[in-house]
Amino acid sequence: MISTLTSTDTLESKLLKLETKIGNTPILKIEGFHENKNVQIFAKLEWKQLSGSVKARAAYNIIKNAILEHKITPDKTLLDASSGNTGIAYATIGKELGLKVTILLPENASTERKQILKSLGAEIIYTSKFGGTDEAQDAAKDLAYRNPEKFFYADQYSNDNNWKAHYNGTAVEIINEKPEITHFVAGLGTTGTFVGTSRKLKEYNPEIKTIALQPDFALHALEGWKHLETVTIPKIYDESIADGIIEVNTLISHQYIAKFYEYYGFPISPSSAANIAGAVHLSKQIEKGTIITVLPDNADKYGELIKKII
Repeated sequence: MISTLTSTDTLESKLLKLETKIGNTPILKIEGFHENKNVQIFAKLEWKQLSGSVKARAAYNIIKNAILEHKITPDKTLLDASSGNTGIAYATIGKELGLKVTILLPENASTERKQILKSLGAEIIYTSKFGGTDEAQDAAKDLAYRNPEKFFYADQYSNDNNWKAHYNGTAVEIINEKPEITHFVAGLGTTGTFVGTSRKLKEYNPEIKTIALQPDFALHALEGWKHLETVTIPKIYDESIADGIIEVNTLISHQYIAKFYEYYGFPISPSSAANIAGAVHLSKQIEKGTIITVLPDNADKYGELIKKII
């Protein structure tokens, strides 16, 4: 009997090889930032995986399920809106699998992110810096609607495979690494990290408190984060999961970049610093506990900004 290897079979075999490069990130004890001796803070270093950010988890899960469900093939372009990191994750995975990728990107994304996307072969369609990712989403939806035969619209803000990547991955790793966890904190962007991780953690132990972080006002500079009161709320967001919300100031986050660099010797991104700021703020509000957060990426994509801060 003679069998023929199809393009889907080839993609599935490549997927299996890539899976070992997703997740399983190391965890770091955050010291020197808070004074409550009865609280420990730990953070997962999410840049220690393919594409250099937490977004590898969601991007991989979205692409994997699209391939398995025959929604994407080498002849169909993956399309989505992104502030940068998810786009880079799509492009990195797409290059490995031989898939075409088009990203709708706000024009004020960092120069480094634009250069990385171009180097990975992604097509970039720029949208206004004033409309942010909301406008980029609208443009992506319109493009996909007008060209259904050309694009697979990944729609990370509405795709359940986003939060499921963290439900089945990030949270499980945290439980295995720190089963004593009492609190989880994370910033809200697509909200996938917070929603998926929190859901699994609460199933593991309903006493775990999950705290969402967001910018303290609309005109912030925490790239990828959303101020929920003034933007389109992602469809995957579930407000019932959050036991509380802490608002984080951009300038304070920048101060934490400098503090982290001074203490650990390497710089992190504004969103990573904001997660630490939120965790430290929480440590002042509780008597004791183990707080876990994630550091979405390091400073590689924020060159000029980091130079000014440190």
